[in-house]
Amino acid sequence: MATAEVHPLAATREAVGPTLIRLQKEGNNLVVVDADLGKSTSARKFRDEFPERFFSFGVAEQNMISAAAGFAAAGHTVFATTFAVFAEHAFDQLRMSVAQPQLNVKLVASHGGVSTGEDGASAQSIEDIGVFSSLPTFTVCTPADVVESEAIIEVATKTPGPFYVRTARPKTPVIYTDGAQFELGRAHMLRDGGDLTIVACGLLVERSLRAAEQLAKEGLEARVLNMSTIRPLDVAALEGAARDTGALVIAEEHLSYAGLGGMSAHALASVEPVPMEFVGVNRYGESGTWSEMLELMDLTPDGIVTAAHKVIDRK
Repeated sequence: MATAEVHPLAATREAVGPTLIRLQKEGNNLVVVDADLGKSTSARKFRDEFPERFFSFGVAEQNMISAAAGFAAAGHTVFATTFAVFAEHAFDQLRMSVAQPQLNVKLVASHGGVSTGEDGASAQSIEDIGVFSSLPTFTVCTPADVVESEAIIEVATKTPGPFYVRTARPKTPVIYTDGAQFELGRAHMLRDGGDLTIVACGLLVERSLRAAEQLAKEGLEARVLNMSTIRPLDVAALEGAARDTGALVIAEEHLSYAGLGGMSAHALASVEPVPMEFVGVNRYGESGTWSEMLELMDLTPDGIVTAAHKVIDRK
């Protein structure tokens, strides 16, 4: 991964503006478009450095994506930023004007999942990964921490075609250190074990590591895979985990049937079917702190441990 200045706690959205500034200074032909949320996504920092390459469209996500497609058709690499729930407003433009012509538009959507917190259910996107994974030409990524967020943005810049990158609002523990490797389309094994595998993305990766530590105290060794690339999915890593450990728990801050859980089950059903449990969202959220929302949905180390016991009982 690229070098990042990280702290014990940081939000994945914080990497966006500084990384885009660095990449533009390194000679990349970037344009950034915004839907009035650049301060929250951190993209506004790019405007302060390159005002002639930053365009704000106000609360008009469909117009923003149409303009992004135009800039990309003219040869620019375009980053479009807004909140995940508002990015869905522009699905038709993303499908027709970005996905089908395979233009170089990178949609980086902040405040994904129920960890948006106090803004309530209307601002908590629980469907976005499924929505954008349904577009066949899109690459879909969910970084586990701010270091991986920077690395994914850099890879997206250098990889042709449409991207959806989901970042999060809250400051969470930093998992990776400078120099850690990110490979697009490859899961990263953070911990090995033979009793089961926990496959996680986003904020649930760090919580899965804590769950694995709890399980180890009980004498159960869990493999932990960070599946930060949702599409294309690392099917080989899933098959290997299924063969080696015989049971999987899929953990994500998203609707399980429409996100990493559903895609993983589909991938394994015909080649290496094993018992699976799913730790994910199954309802709309409420207004509360981000940690309260994760507790409400059982998106916790304890929730993952409970799922682990269930799946081991079914081996």
